Amino acid sequence: MIRAALFLASSFVIGFSSTQVVAETIDVEYSRFYSHVKKLDNEDTQALQFAFGFVRVGEGRLCGVNAASIVTDKKTMELEVSDEGRFTVPTERALKLANALVRIDLVERANVCDMSVQLETKPEYLKQYYKKEELTFLYEQYEAFFNEMGSFLSFMMPSVKGLMIQFDDKNLDFITPQGVQINNGVLQIEQDWIDDAKGLTLPHAPLRITAMASS
Repeated sequence: MIRAALFLASSFVIGFSSTQVVAETIDVEYSRFYSHVKKLDNEDTQALQFAFGFVRVGEGRLCGVNAASIVTDKKTMELEVSDEGRFTVPTERALKLANALVRIDLVERANVCDMSVQLETKPEYLKQYYKKEELTFLYEQYEAFFNEMGSFLSFMMPSVKGLMIQFDDKNLDFITPQGVQINNGVLQIEQDWIDDAKGLTLPHAPLRITAMASS
């Protein structure tokens, strides 16, 4: 996971001090999620999302999630959980006002899993072929987010220096037609390369795109 993702994971940890733990199911106030996702509710960051998950204490891997849902007094809304065990939540102020809960059914015990947040590109922006303008657009989305956060956390926030493209095959090694190398399922392209690029052709759509960052 890149430095930026690690920073976000450590900075946006949602504690369990007020959660209800029943066996392997936990309830977390939706308002805690809303405080983060609302940061992306603008045009400058429309291509980005926060993906929530749980990291196994002392191991660094993701804990399994059987299911996740948003629960109010009137209804239950099922959330899609990825094969990795991450999920997203909608940006709905009404759910915050309704004191909604996010109910997560963990595979492992809750006391050995810490919640983390990953900033990544939305699924609809993941594809095999990219024009230069599309790469620039994604880069500028991350840049806008980090600049906005840095306006009041400048002493902590890293700056964006490029994009990290990750594939589900961790053993993937591939040289794109543009001459950039995918190593162990990861392709890193810096801002200078994006500025000079005429596009990018990947072997297939990636798992996610995140930001490359430097302090």
